[in-house]
Amino acid sequence: MQKELRKLILELSYKAGVGHIGPHLSIVDMVWALYDSVLNVGFKNPSDNDRDRFVLSKGHAALALYVVLYKKGFITKKELYSYCNTEGSYLGVHPKNKVAGVDFSSGSLGQGANFAVGAALAAKIQNSQRRVFCLISDGEINEGSVWEAFMFAAQHQLNNLIFLYDNNKQQALARTAEIIDTSNIADRVKSFKLSYHEADGHDVVNLKQLFTKVIKDSKAPVFINAHTISGKGVSFMEATIKWHYKSQNEEQYQQALAEL
Repeated sequence: MQKELRKLILELSYKAGVGHIGPHLSIVDMVWALYDSVLNVGFKNPSDNDRDRFVLSKGHAALALYVVLYKKGFITKKELYSYCNTEGSYLGVHPKNKVAGVDFSSGSLGQGANFAVGAALAAKIQNSQRRVFCLISDGEINEGSVWEAFMFAAQHQLNNLIFLYDNNKQQALARTAEIIDTSNIADRVKSFKLSYHEADGHDVVNLKQLFTKVIKDSKAPVFINAHTISGKGVSFMEATIKWHYKSQNEEQYQQALAEL
């Protein structure tokens, strides 16, 4: 399934002539782990108010979410293949809440964490058992609004909130360490009173086990530092800055497919 999702990402981004391939391949395993067996996302009743919420704060990696939503039956094949190439399609570079399975439009980095905090607080006020998962990027952590969200979540003991940190160690134009070094992220997050954990962001089995554990045991908001590789699965894209934005030509597309 992980290879199949990657092939879809490559195909759709190639046909649309759209970049952000590195970020898509960075997070797709984490998104699949969530939707495959962790999230209660109301497959039988999508309007169920007690279903879990997922916020893709790293909105420019929306294609990774779309292919998972397709595999889980939220969107059709026709809708999926309208990605960025059909007039009137809701499947753009960033997710919109008009897409089935997407609760929050996102893409303005630093805002998704606040959406997630609001959703988690609302669940507490309503005595709902729903959980909120928020996937944020390591470049996004530069935004002050993210830390404001962490402080609020900790003070209000939002233990129904899980932040998933895509730590691929690079952002749009350079290595993260060259912009704002976050190598001491563990100390920073712990000082903000979040429950800190680490994981391999490409190990689906262990991710599912960790998600299940923190949901059951946590007494505070959770922060999972998921170590990933931008462009994971395609050798010439892995950990390479230009594949944040660059789109594929036919030769590169065929080479990437052959590797998978």
